[in-house]
Amino acid sequence: MSDNAHLQLDHVVKHFGGLTATNDLSFDVKHGESLGLIGPNGAGKTTIFNLIMGEYRQDSGDILYQNQSITKLPTHARILKGVTRTYQVPRPFSEMSVLENIQIGLMPNQLREMIFQGPDRQKEEEIARNVGLSEQDFNRPPTELSIGDLRKLELARALATNPSLMLLDEVFAGLTLAEIAQIAELINKKRQEGMTFIIISHDLRSLEPLIDRAIAMSFGSIVAQGTFSEVISDQHVQKTYLGDS
Repeated sequence: MSDNAHLQLDHVVKHFGGLTATNDLSFDVKHGESLGLIGPNGAGKTTIFNLIMGEYRQDSGDILYQNQSITKLPTHARILKGVTRTYQVPRPFSEMSVLENIQIGLMPNQLREMIFQGPDRQKEEEIARNVGLSEQDFNRPPTELSIGDLRKLELARALATNPSLMLLDEVFAGLTLAEIAQIAELINKKRQEGMTFIIISHDLRSLEPLIDRAIAMSFGSIVAQGTFSEVISDQHVQKTYLGDS
């Protein structure tokens, strides 16, 4: 494990009944690095995100954030430390407007101002615009958004927590090429500001320029890791993920 690791998974095991979702899994992500997780459905990628966020608890092993174990911390405590995620299936609060959804993420940092001065929409609007949401959507409920705009809202809600580590789960799914380019530009901007990313994506063409390194998984285990080209060229990856015979 690296001394410069932002996040470390150390021999993490998770079972669901007789199924091993993560099998003695160990890897780290350096500060400011962007790591891609690839693999077929059921490989364990989203389970890793659930474990990092504390939504699942591993059966054994440890998860360290900035060299401190977070294994026993609840999800909200991990978010306050700077870890956040998006979901493959967006999970907005349907009874709230777009801006109100973003405001929920801002609350830990702005609670005092909201109580004593009333809510300030400026920050929410800035985040919404940065992810490509239009002003006409600000007061709409999420039920009126397209799948592409729901993914933008999911990203906005994550950014509102002021993270240093973002876990992006299929952030490009359902987006047009123009929307993908816009989100990719935002990710690159945040990387330049020092944010760390772990990105799950089946859209390998869009993923490649956004990552420094890739890990390929199959049945809860790492089957290849290295640069994107090294991983994609791996024979096991081509057989299990790309479908080569």
